[in-house]
Amino acid sequence: ALAPRCGWVVPGLQQRLAVPAAVSPATGRPYAAAAAKAAKKDAKRSRQEKAKEAAKEKPLPRRRPLMSKPVDDVYLTWLYRRPSYGLEQAVGMLKRFQELDFTHPKQFVYINVFLDMALQKKKKVDPFSSGVALPHRFTDEVNKVLVFTENDQEAEVAREHGAAIAGGVELIKWILEDEIQADFYVAVPAIIPRLIPLRNKLKKKYPSTKRNSLGNDIPRMVQFFRECHEYSVENESVIKTRIARLDMPTEHIIANLKTIIQDICTFKPSNFDPIVQRLVIRSSTSEGLLLNLDGILPQVEKAEEKEEEDAADEDQQKPVQESVST
Repeated sequence: ALAPRCGWVVPGLQQRLAVPAAVSPATGRPYAAAAAKAAKKDAKRSRQEKAKEAAKEKPLPRRRPLMSKPVDDVYLTWLYRRPSYGLEQAVGMLKRFQELDFTHPKQFVYINVFLDMALQKKKKVDPFSSGVALPHRFTDEVNKVLVFTENDQEAEVAREHGAAIAGGVELIKWILEDEIQADFYVAVPAIIPRLIPLRNKLKKKYPSTKRNSLGNDIPRMVQFFRECHEYSVENESVIKTRIARLDMPTEHIIANLKTIIQDICTFKPSNFDPIVQRLVIRSSTSEGLLLNLDGILPQVEKAEEKEEEDAADEDQQKPVQESVST
């Protein structure tokens, strides 16, 4: 009795059945979504390219030229060129800073050397380390020197002159296992062929004639490396090292600095730009002072120019002498 009669139609149902079901674009045309996504990416890319072109066409903001010297005691440092000082003037300023700040008078003096390692084309000077004998020692510290020799008499001579360790191939095992370490390693030529297992271990400290750590004059090598000052290149183009104590006479500080700079300049041929580009000096508690390089770098170029001038003068004098002889 509750069953609907045949032929009954619920109002509105006939209209809904008459309308075909909507088909989503993704299911109806799978490539349409990908095309829409690609078009969106192209539009975004074109907007980015237009923004870049507009940025290129826009003129750069005009920067104010840096002023040469501030007028007041307090000023914005980025508006002025960093002042540079003569070497003697800078050392005097460091001594004055120490007096005004009441800091320790025997603090160390440091230099930061910024290098130009570029050579021709894409070649560069390899980072290096070196030892140099300073004219004025500023510390009582001595380096630990190890001497390689198979001769018992040479080993005894090495110990008498201050070598910490002296011996032959029996030391190789202990060095490879880090049981023995030294600041410098020197050797006589006769034992070098037997030290090849240490080449990769010692690397730049491996005895060689280039570093003056290979030879027969054991007393001279031991004395030099016990007292020499070692420095090395950091971050591929910077040398940071101490050179003196602040309480030393000014001329002693200057002599030590020039000795180190001259040794650094030997690592790049003189026909290229100077290897030292900037030089900053400071003490343990003071600010860094930029140094004027005039008078500090070796005068190689001037010597070459003088030789060329002398050669030109000789060429000019030759025709005169020839005319007089005729």
